[in-house]
Amino acid sequence: MKNIDESLRFYHEGLGLPIKFDRILDGPYLNVVLSLTQKSIRAAYLDIPGGGFIELLEYQGIERFDASSRPCDFGSGHFCFYVEGIDEIAERLFAMGYKARSESCVDITAGPNQGARSLYMKDPDGYYIELFQKAPGK
Repeated sequence: MKNIDESLRFYHEGLGLPIKFDRILDGPYLNVVLSLTQKSIRAAYLDIPGGGFIELLEYQGIERFDASSRPCDFGSGHFCFYVEGIDEIAERLFAMGYKARSESCVDITAGPNQGARSLYMKDPDGYYIELFQKAPGK
């Protein structure tokens, strides 16, 4: 993360994910296992409803570079959240100043997800987060 506080604003305030913990990791094993020379890592874990978590890491005391890309570029990635109330979530994130690939939520009009809605948001570091609301009754 470029700025973990901004990432927490997106994931916690914008998406509503609860923070499990937010702390500094500075064990000497980290430099060995990562083969880096950071001074410390600020780590925040956010719970995903239904299971799992997101780990946000901000490396401190080391030069860092932007790794953003388009969804079609190899080496890029995204993850998807199943959500309810996609329009309200999108509206909140847009009001907070975050951008998406499209101007608004998109209706899926063909294929196995017909009737669903989707939106690709960019998090503060340019990573794509897909919001996906299942079709009614699915």
